[in-house]
Amino acid sequence: MSDAIDKRLLELGVELPNPAAPAANYVSYVQTGDLLFISGQLPIKDGKLMAMGLLGRELGTEAGKLAAKWSAVNVLAQVRAALGDLERIKRIVRITIFVASTPDFVEHHVVANGASDFLVAALGDRGRHARAAIGMASLPLNAPVEIDAIIEVAQDVS
Repeated sequence: MSDAIDKRLLELGVELPNPAAPAANYVSYVQTGDLLFISGQLPIKDGKLMAMGLLGRELGTEAGKLAAKWSAVNVLAQVRAALGDLERIKRIVRITIFVASTPDFVEHHVVANGASDFLVAALGDRGRHARAAIGMASLPLNAPVEIDAIIEVAQDVS
C-alpha cells in the first residue's frame, strides 16, 4: 500500500485532524457505489474556526483562501474516516465552495482557489476537479467558507 498522499501532506505541513462530528441531523459522509459524498466542512483548525466573518467586511481574499484550504483539509479528514486510506481516492469529482460575503464581494473564485490549489498539491492529478464557488449571506457559526465534495473511490488499492 502506498502512502504518497500522506507524504505530500507532510511536505505541505498539514496533519489531518480528527474529523468533526455532525452538528445536526445528518451524517458526515455517504458512499453509494464508487462515489463518496462529503457533507459541508468548515475551516476548523486546532478544534475551532480559524476565521469568522464575511469576506469583503471582516476578512480579505487571502484570509478567505486560507479558510478554504482548511475546509478542504477537513474534507480529506472525512475521506480518511470514510475510507481508512486516502490512497483509495480515485479522483475528486467536484467541490462546492460556499463563501459568506458582502453583496459587493466578487472574488469567490479566488477564495475557492485556496481549496483547489491545496487539493491538487496534496493529491496531484487525482485532486483536479469540477467546482462551483457560491456567495452566501451567512454560513453556520459565522464561518467564512464551507466546502462539500464528491469523490470517486477506488475499490482496491493493492
